[in-house]
Amino acid sequence: MAGGFRRGKRQRPPKLEARGIIESLEREGPFKEWLGMPDLYRFHLVVDGEAYSYQTEDAELSVAVGDRVVFRYKETKAGRWVDRNSLAKAIDPSEYQ
Repeated sequence: MAGGFRRGKRQRPPKLEARGIIESLEREGPFKEWLGMPDLYRFHLVVDGEAYSYQTEDAELSVAVGDRVVFRYKETKAGRWVDRNSLAKAIDPSEYQ
């Protein structure tokens, strides 16, 4: 397999990162995009007053309302979408014992 090919001179925009406390969390679904694909659930999150969407195969998230979270996201015409598998609880070193 060949490697080392460049995609041109255009720079890729950096990933956006956000952190904060989850104020609300709503689940939609399951949705079936096409035959053979597992069910997808769409979550609508409000983190520090900003709305985000997250799509995953899991019916439940590992985070809840009131948790401090960190994640990467991208902005689209449809809104802000959290990157797959980037949503996690943030650990504050000053509170960690």
